[in-house]
Amino acid sequence: MAKSPDDKPEQDKDAEVPAPAADSGAAPAQQQQRQRVQVEIDDSKTIAMYANFCRVTGTPEELIIDFGLSPQPFGVPTQPIPVNQRIITNFFTAKRMLHALTLTIQRHEATFGVLETDVQKRVMPGIMTQAQVPQAR
Repeated sequence: MAKSPDDKPEQDKDAEVPAPAADSGAAPAQQQQRQRVQVEIDDSKTIAMYANFCRVTGTPEELIIDFGLSPQPFGVPTQPIPVNQRIITNFFTAKRMLHALTLTIQRHEATFGVLETDVQKRVMPGIMTQAQVPQAR
C-alpha cells in the first residue's frame, strides 16, 4: 500500500518492549513482568517486494536472510534465483523475530486452518483423488 509523504508513522501495537528495570525492593514477579508499549514506526521509506524464496545462512555472530523471487517455484530451479533483499541481523533479534512469526502463524492457522508447506500434499490430493476414481463410460 503506497503512502503519501504526509502520512504519519504508524504505531506497532504488537511490539513488545521490556519494562524499565524495577528497583530492588519490588517483588520478583513484578521484576519479570513485561509491559506492552506502543512503538512508533516510520515506514514511509519502505519498499515492499514479494518473495517466494528464502535462504538462511550465517556466521557465529550474524544471521543472513536472503529473499528472492523464483521464476520456477515448483521443483528444482534450473536457473539462478535473483536475490532482491538481504537482511543481516544478530541472533538475539532473529530469536525475537522467530517468536513474533510463530505467534502470527499460530493466529493465522487458528483462523484459517493449518498451512501445509509441502507443495505435493497441497496439490496432489485433488489430482490423486481424480486419478483413482474410475471414469464411467
